[in-house]
Amino acid sequence: MSIGTFATPYYQDLSFKINSGNTKAGRFILFGIGAISHVNFEHDKVDSTDLFAIPNRDSYFKSQIGLIGLKHIIHISSKSYLNTVIGMNYAGSSYLQDSLNAMGNSPVRTIENLTKRATYSVNSSINSKINARLFVKAGVIAELMHIDLLYRNRENKQNWVEYWNTNSRTVLLQGYLHGKYNFTDNLTLNTGVHTQFLTLNNAYSVEPRLGLKYQLLKKYTFSLGYGLHSQMQPLDAYFFQSFDSQGNALQTNRSMGFTRSQHFVFGLEWNPAKLWRLKTEIYYQNLWNVPVHYFANSYSMLNAGATFYPNNQVGLVNGGTGRNYGIELTIERYFGSGFYGLATGTLYNSKYTASDNIERNTAFNGKFVYNILVGKEFKVGKEKSNVITLDLKFTHAGGRYYTPIDLPLSQLINFQVVKGDAYAFTERYPNFMRLDFKVGFTLNSKKYKISQSWAFDVNNVTNHKNIFADRYNAATKGISTAYQIGFFPNFVYRLQF
Repeated sequence: MSIGTFATPYYQDLSFKINSGNTKAGRFILFGIGAISHVNFEHDKVDSTDLFAIPNRDSYFKSQIGLIGLKHIIHISSKSYLNTVIGMNYAGSSYLQDSLNAMGNSPVRTIENLTKRATYSVNSSINSKINARLFVKAGVIAELMHIDLLYRNRENKQNWVEYWNTNSRTVLLQGYLHGKYNFTDNLTLNTGVHTQFLTLNNAYSVEPRLGLKYQLLKKYTFSLGYGLHSQMQPLDAYFFQSFDSQGNALQTNRSMGFTRSQHFVFGLEWNPAKLWRLKTEIYYQNLWNVPVHYFANSYSMLNAGATFYPNNQVGLVNGGTGRNYGIELTIERYFGSGFYGLATGTLYNSKYTASDNIERNTAFNGKFVYNILVGKEFKVGKEKSNVITLDLKFTHAGGRYYTPIDLPLSQLINFQVVKGDAYAFTERYPNFMRLDFKVGFTLNSKKYKISQSWAFDVNNVTNHKNIFADRYNAATKGISTAYQIGFFPNFVYRLQF
């Protein structure tokens, strides 16, 4: 199946986890993961079915991620323990584009987009059982975020124009206090407060949380929850530059505050039999202080992440709103007798209002999603210590909303342009559907204390065509469709010791 490009991505990754076990100084767990990837879109490989490469342009994309951390757990009394995690994570990416002349040679670099992010963090919490009814958890989180950004462009320009050029750092401080109190064996109160402070622009928040749970006849559990939540914006969005009439660079987004939201949840859980659970939740989320443009249009930060495009908007203020609401249903059959099953379904709605005061569907408003997962395990071998596993998963979800392409204007400049605000998120892709199958075998050796696993995993068994995006095709000067991965077999080997 074509997925919209002939470019071949290359990637590799490595992960590890080392557990010291219990010692006099506590338990230490060292963990880490690293990955690299790259893909090149070259003009000499462009044909009418390649939707990502562009005629007379070569583009190169690379990315790297890395994370390493050390977790320490130590009991400081018979009723309290301290949990601390220190770590560092790194994410880097580069996008380079060369433009070529009509003969397809003499490349000239026209776009450079380089991003490096490093975060150093400390997360420490103390957990205490005060008495038989009261449990308390208090903690602090400190994150030093360092970002190095360069984005400059000289397409159809004589000189470079820099939209990002910053090497900056900031600190996000968080503190929280959580308490759990059992009024009776059937009635439990969870309450607490969470605070945040961002040194970049002195944004801060104080967020109360409250939850109540009541158990009736041991089979029914009712729950009610409320929470005030705040979230900083994507770090790169604070530093995007615009220019005044004298050509001076301005960072108009730097003062953006946190996006705020209130969450309301009501839940009911029923355990009709020993291995069965049925749970339903009704939720409502109200959002405000969402970054939108200072002047009236359809842009909202709530749609960030729906595409590969960077957060390259300027003049953003905390003036937008949004709301999400829905109902969720879960039916679960816990693992027993070698079998398990899980079915989840959600009906929901996701809306936003930008600076033009028009309510629209968000890019993530699929309206519904449900998953069905079943698995069977067979114990084999002389001592029944080895395992054969079979897993089947089915997913069906509503299509995402999107802004349609302005074909005449795209043809005029031979580059993709979407329609204006009146058409923002007015069209919808077809529903998503995928069936996955996995068969595995695990060989356990008690003598050597190792475990080996082999698994054959097939994604999208039916090769269903799920749309990734419609794109303007520069070769045909029309609109073509890029699809998500179709039938994709994957073999995995894992060694644990």
